Amino acid sequence: MPECDDEPWEYTLYIPHDPRAVAIGRRTLRDILTTHHLPALLEPAELLASELLSNAIRHTKGPAALKLRRSGEALRLGAWDSDPTPPEASVAPPPAAEAGRGLRIVRAYADDWGWFQINPGYGGASGKYVWCELGATPS
Repeated sequence: MPECDDEPWEYTLYIPHDPRAVAIGRRTLRDILTTHHLPALLEPAELLASELLSNAIRHTKGPAALKLRRSGEALRLGAWDSDPTPPEASVAPPPAAEAGRGLRIVRAYADDWGWFQINPGYGGASGKYVWCELGATPS
């Protein structure tokens, strides 16, 4: 078996507005990365996907989606939600806070991250897409 696949691939998992869906997203991500022979990315990708999906569920009222895309050496993880409001990455929670650290974790563990607003278009979808990338060999 090859160490990792050279061909690009992409998966999208649509989830309902349900906190239990975050665990389903993690399990699905684990299955995908295992199938594509990327065990070194399992732990960091699982952490990042959990944070992105948790934010999408916690801060919106509608459905969400987890998207995984492998192209070249990069794995891009992203979460779509129906709220176009920018993520609050610059607001630091108090040190003892149990919530509000999600995007700080994403910034700390991902090689790159960002977001963009989605305007209603094909299919009427709108909202925002928050993404992050991991290289082939995380540090």
